[in-house]
Amino acid sequence: MKKVIYAAATALALAVGVGVVYLNTGVSAAPASTFVLLDGSKKSTEDLKGKVTLVNFWATSCVTCVAEMPKVIATYDKYKGQGYDTLAVAMSYDPPSYVVNFVETRKLPFKVAIDNTGAVAQAWGDVKLTPTTYVVNKRGEIVKRYVGEPDFAELHKLIEKLLAEA
Repeated sequence: MKKVIYAAATALALAVGVGVVYLNTGVSAAPASTFVLLDGSKKSTEDLKGKVTLVNFWATSCVTCVAEMPKVIATYDKYKGQGYDTLAVAMSYDPPSYVVNFVETRKLPFKVAIDNTGAVAQAWGDVKLTPTTYVVNKRGEIVKRYVGEPDFAELHKLIEKLLAEA
């Protein structure tokens, strides 16, 4: 009986160890960046720590970005009270007046930055395709990148897992 318990405990420990390695694979610190928000204030990558944050690179001219925005808003509304935030980063080629109009007419409830120089997109992996979305954990580490519209059911599961972590 002791051998069976020992074997089960060993198998469990091995499975947990493999799980930890698997979960940490591909996790990297979010690049040091300064985001200039529409109101002129600034937010840094350091400010993302302590919350699970969706960083979404988008453009008003991007059909997929515009189509996914209601789902991005719904995700924000669903989790904002649980330590979740969203930061939408408009691409450098997007005219600021278009971005402001989009934000006001769609009543985006989260912070929006304009990457005037393209430096933020460059720092985050030379983002050229929109939408490109990053999920950042409470420690300020990128745990997932989506190019194109995310699978929102999968995204919600990931957000819930990350929110549950200490």
